[in-house]
Amino acid sequence: MSHSEATYVPDPVLIAAQNDDFRKSQCLGTPASLPLRGRTVATHALQAKGTEFIKAAVQTVGMFDSFEPDNDPDGYHDFGAFDVADERLFFKIDLFEAGSQYRWGAEQPDDPDTTVRVLTIMLASDW
Repeated sequence: MSHSEATYVPDPVLIAAQNDDFRKSQCLGTPASLPLRGRTVATHALQAKGTEFIKAAVQTVGMFDSFEPDNDPDGYHDFGAFDVADERLFFKIDLFEAGSQYRWGAEQPDDPDTTVRVLTIMLASDW
């Protein structure tokens, strides 16, 4: 590769903003500033905790803002650990290439036109 060829490097600030926007729109119902495609899933173990527990978990994920270098080393705001009713939970946002049927990671994860997100909410024991 010559020095004139640019190597694509995803913008972590842009990815973090998109992930925050997606998470808040999915969990709190706030309008997203961009059309961000994706879905939210809860593991079977989380679903077994019941509707009220799930509601509390989803709301907590939507309000989560405790991103630090220890839990967010890439700066993507794609993982969080939190407690609901003395139970440890995690959320994870995975970025997939649009049209790949969730098989391949996003080639340009900061491009909302080519990226689909999956927000998974789980009990820590599911990890």
